[in-house]
Amino acid sequence: MTSGRVTIADVARRAGVSTAAVSKVVRGAYGVSAEMQAKVTQAIDELGYRPHAAARALRGRTYTLGVMLSDTRNPFFPDIIEGVTGRLGETEYQVLLGPGGIEPKTQARMTDAMIDRSMDGLILISPVMTDAELAAIATAIPVVVVGRHGGAAAYDAVVDDDVMGAGLVVDHLVGLGHTRIAHITHLERARAQGLPHTVRAEGYRQAMRAHGLADDVLATSFTEEGGFEGARELLARDDRPTAIFAGADIAALGVLRAADEAGLSVPEDLSVAGYDNIGIASLKRISLTSVDQDGHVIGATAAQLLVERIEGRSRSVTSSVSPTLIVRGTTGPPRP
Repeated sequence: MTSGRVTIADVARRAGVSTAAVSKVVRGAYGVSAEMQAKVTQAIDELGYRPHAAARALRGRTYTLGVMLSDTRNPFFPDIIEGVTGRLGETEYQVLLGPGGIEPKTQARMTDAMIDRSMDGLILISPVMTDAELAAIATAIPVVVVGRHGGAAAYDAVVDDDVMGAGLVVDHLVGLGHTRIAHITHLERARAQGLPHTVRAEGYRQAMRAHGLADDVLATSFTEEGGFEGARELLARDDRPTAIFAGADIAALGVLRAADEAGLSVPEDLSVAGYDNIGIASLKRISLTSVDQDGHVIGATAAQLLVERIEGRSRSVTSSVSPTLIVRGTTGPPRP
């Protein structure tokens, strides 16, 4: 063990590699071999090496990444965060979370605060700012946007194939014999284009047209209360739907509550499907049919792309995750 503070040169000597190689491992740089990673990590553990944050900041790198959340109550977002932190677990990067709220102004304030604190890059989850505003942020700092379709040259994007996901739900319900299938989406308030709920609703419409069926879209909010109020309105109709597809699991929970209050049996009287496959969806008493867009993969991909951007890649990348349908107990054939 060396005396005093352990330096990167000490680690390099112990591992038998160059200081540049140690730096690449510490930074989580792209292209480091597994053998190099193992040798340097072992040397770091043996020596107790810890990079000096202030010194790194003076050299232009703080090794902190900001993640802006548009809604801290969304139960799907923790999956994305776990994917981000899991991917960065073997690097020196630390993740700091910032609640940006659901308004463009509050999100802009949060991103400005992260930039002012010299973070190395930002992951923005479902931002509602305009494309021009996002591009402006990306000129100041490396950015990866999660959950915005369309992409741009200035930043990278990770999206779920929401059209495909909505189609999986409609195809499943039609296959069970449903023809009156309603969709609850999120009320459009932002100026932003390409938000997941709008693409998801369009995917539902396309799938319904493909089956020769009329679409029925009701906009409330992706909250339990939004799903509850939307379902109450739909179920009060004379020609009420036999199936409701909520664009988020949290809204689907509200649909289930409305069905229970109306004295309807699920799935015999009403089939219900959601989107996101949050943890509670698999509980036996809920057993919600849902689309799994794999938040862990989305988060890990976003972290990887951001590190690559920080390391100098300038070509923009858009990564699309293919969803899967998890069929559970809330969907079944309609009553004859």
